[in-house]
Amino acid sequence: MSRPRVVSLLPSATEILCEIGAESLLVGRSHECDWPPSIADRPVLTAQRTAGTDSRAIDAQVRESLGQGQSLYRLDTARLAHLEPDVILTQDLCDVCSIDLATVRRVALTLRSQPTIVSLDPHDLFGMLDDVLTVGAAVGMERSAEDAMVRLRDRYWRAVDYVNPYVPGPAIAFLEWMDPTFIGGHWTPQLIANAGAQPVLSEARAKSRVVTPDELLAAAPERIILCPCGYGLEATKRELPALVAQRWWPLLPAVMSADPDHVVVVDGNSMFSRPGPRLVDAFEWLVGWINDRPEVIPEGFPVRRLVDLLPR
Repeated sequence: MSRPRVVSLLPSATEILCEIGAESLLVGRSHECDWPPSIADRPVLTAQRTAGTDSRAIDAQVRESLGQGQSLYRLDTARLAHLEPDVILTQDLCDVCSIDLATVRRVALTLRSQPTIVSLDPHDLFGMLDDVLTVGAAVGMERSAEDAMVRLRDRYWRAVDYVNPYVPGPAIAFLEWMDPTFIGGHWTPQLIANAGAQPVLSEARAKSRVVTPDELLAAAPERIILCPCGYGLEATKRELPALVAQRWWPLLPAVMSADPDHVVVVDGNSMFSRPGPRLVDAFEWLVGWINDRPEVIPEGFPVRRLVDLLPR
């Protein structure tokens, strides 16, 4: 197989492609593909239609666009055609996360290169590992993909060794959005459960969903992870005062706890939200945080205690 020209319209797919050693094949990317930093010079093919300044405004724009059957993203079809890709990596899991599959298929039919479309739709960590093999097969690098998958799988099982399956861990609420409050779904409940804790208000492989303050209070989470999808730590920090000012917030057991480590903020732009290789980093951090085993936590993992990000 000749060296294929690859366009990735999905951040996690881009990370997988680079993980298997195929970064040199990438000729174009989405505006959200930002890891590893070495791909920043590749042409950008998408743009975001929403322009909200906070969680509530973004959520309202997303609901309006989806309600009207509009894509949340623009695709530069002229630039895509100029790149003449052989393979396009995309997804059909979430219309909010990246450009929809139907749009990609429609545009691909007009391209002279007649690219192969590879749609990645994992619902758990093991689905992500399967995607590593899928990407490898699509670009003719099966052996490198298998090696990468084995490395990631081995890291996962080494972390599992630190989990005591006979001791029920804390109840954890994973908040994927702040206004309205979303509980993370898909692979997140599985990661929390396998790391030795109890995910509240969510089921493995189910979609993320809005939860009410009453639901959160009834669930009584002993720990809380704030990890808004697509938000970095600084973006999350800007909206924290509005969240903690809610009347129900201080009534949550995790917030009432004397241990400031029980409510933490994680960079949602890089961890948990993307079903790529860094889900293993996220799992290692979970194991270390839940089981008090700091030696398992990857160096530089982007997490802060909530109290350290609030105005003093």
